Amino acid sequence: MTNSENSLVLNTDQKQKIPFTLYDAGWVVLCIGMAIGAGTIVMPIQGGIKGLWVFTAALAIAYPATFLLQKLYLRTLSETEECDSYTSVITQYLGNNWGMILGVIYFLMLVHSTFIYSIAVVFDSASYIHTFGLSEITLSSTWWYPLVLFTVLVFISSKGEKLLFKVSGPMVIVNVVIILALALVMIPHWNFDNIKAFPPVGEYLRDVLLTLPFAFFSIAFVAMLNPMNIAYRKQEEDKQVAIYKTLRAHRIAFLILAGLLLFFSFSFTFSISYEQAVSAFEQNISALAIAAQVIPGSVIKVMTVALNICTVLTAFLGVYLSFSESVKGLVMNILTRFMKEDKINQTLLNILIPVVIILALTVWVSSGFSLIVFVQLGSPLYGIVMCLIPVLLVFNVKKLHKFKSFQVYFILLFGILLVVSPFLKYIE
Repeated sequence: MTNSENSLVLNTDQKQKIPFTLYDAGWVVLCIGMAIGAGTIVMPIQGGIKGLWVFTAALAIAYPATFLLQKLYLRTLSETEECDSYTSVITQYLGNNWGMILGVIYFLMLVHSTFIYSIAVVFDSASYIHTFGLSEITLSSTWWYPLVLFTVLVFISSKGEKLLFKVSGPMVIVNVVIILALALVMIPHWNFDNIKAFPPVGEYLRDVLLTLPFAFFSIAFVAMLNPMNIAYRKQEEDKQVAIYKTLRAHRIAFLILAGLLLFFSFSFTFSISYEQAVSAFEQNISALAIAAQVIPGSVIKVMTVALNICTVLTAFLGVYLSFSESVKGLVMNILTRFMKEDKINQTLLNILIPVVIILALTVWVSSGFSLIVFVQLGSPLYGIVMCLIPVLLVFNVKKLHKFKSFQVYFILLFGILLVVSPFLKYIE
């Protein structure tokens, strides 16, 4: 019997009888919305700068690795008896001290994702409001605009996944339609002269490693996995049904994303020259913004604006679920060291945590930190949390030994590459 068969008690007939409902579709949509952010905003710029050969190799390594590592991550989450924050999951496996240490690393990873999309949602929305003449100044320069915007978005996210489905679902569908339309509209602008000659081997290998984080971020929806696992475990009485539904939603979302983002990214790469990609990097703008600049036609401009707004909003709403859950998990881990859990005022915590997050994000966006650079700096965190920690669990927790396979070693190697990738900037 294979590892996959061991992980699920359900047989083939039982699986086929489990219907795919609107609730399942809602989670698929949220996962897609979570990944589309970096896939459409960041990755095509890196692909345009490094060239088609580097871009293709990075995708060929990162996409299979990302699917496997997210699948392993979900399996390690699903095997716990009690389903809660990732910090508590690690604590169940390895004890309080490891739970605290690894919980902090996971928290930093979520801080990274949340900060990326908080910058994008504030600056992009303010820019469009100013561009269309709805404000005389750029609202991102004010103290109140980020505060109001984050308050509204956090309120929506805090109402749970059902409201999030209603708000994010239509926007994600719009995203998918526009991405397909943009990729098709770009076809007449394809110019194969944009394909650079194959670089020297040393430079090629270095650039592939530098591009791996962008390829990984383009399709990863890490932040949605634990909330999705928790939601299914609470909804389903049978743990094995919950595990199956979680893995199925992950698989469907990943396959849709792979086809969608590959088509869009290659269409973009063929349409934009190296010089235009470098210009986008220097201006610290997204792939969508540079497409609106260099490809003629008002239709493309309207589509890129709509896509950008919907993309960053859905990505932020998605990542906030995990971010707030992780904050609460860390706070609970600290408090339970000094007092009994039943003595902790949960209502007060549920009020204070969102308020602190809103204030912290408002202060952060005022710094104006570079979006592209921040994406690169976060690569080691994802390598540790998504690759090295699950591999550590598989080799150190007896009940997870059944997941040992060559795939685990592939995930371990990919995790190491993500960790060392940013340091290669020094020899670029």
